[in-house]
Amino acid sequence: MTCILGRGNWRCELTFTLRNGLYDAIIRVGIGMAKLGKSIVAALALLGMSLPAVAQSVYAPAPMADIVDELRFGINAHDVHHAALPFLVNEWRLDKIEDVSFDVLFRTPDLEAFRWIGSPRPEFGTTINLAGRDSLAHLGLTWQLPIFETPVYLEGSFGAAINNGYLTNAPEGRKGFGCRVNFYERFGVGMHVTDSVTATLTYEHTSNNEYCDANDGLSNFGLRVGWKF
Repeated sequence: MTCILGRGNWRCELTFTLRNGLYDAIIRVGIGMAKLGKSIVAALALLGMSLPAVAQSVYAPAPMADIVDELRFGINAHDVHHAALPFLVNEWRLDKIEDVSFDVLFRTPDLEAFRWIGSPRPEFGTTINLAGRDSLAHLGLTWQLPIFETPVYLEGSFGAAINNGYLTNAPEGRKGFGCRVNFYERFGVGMHVTDSVTATLTYEHTSNNEYCDANDGLSNFGLRVGWKF
């Protein structure tokens, strides 16, 4: 992933090269981000400018800052695919840019059990659909892996999500979740833009692995901008 920051705007491009076929096909996730439009970029810029003020209000009193590690705000494409893993990029649908997300990531507890599983950060958050479709609230653990001595990192989250959708017999444009609470996974590629600001491309998914009567998987793809304490 390449990110360029200049004149108050930043641009990220993430490409994958397919090795099979008569020629190399470039899967341009950047196209999906381009479809967000200039208005989305402007909205993210406004979110980024508001993050310090929001974080400052949480920073005081000090006990809250000792608990909260990062706040994130995001804009997402809704229901880009049904798969749990973000591999079939060429099948993604990026035409419904209608989700906003908010996440609170806590500091890793100073417990041997957390160190034993890789020191993940507990988190909770929500992804809200602004077009009357399905929304989520999730709770889980987030692991972050730095890429050598660079500001780039990989990220993975696992937990559970509650939804406001249909369980079965969902109408067109909605999901039949089967269970009110399902598994939640999120995969990300991000970058420390500064010591206190992060930008993460994320693919989040919720489904129940066929444990309930219906199992319409829901996956959202977007950009989350974070403010670290």
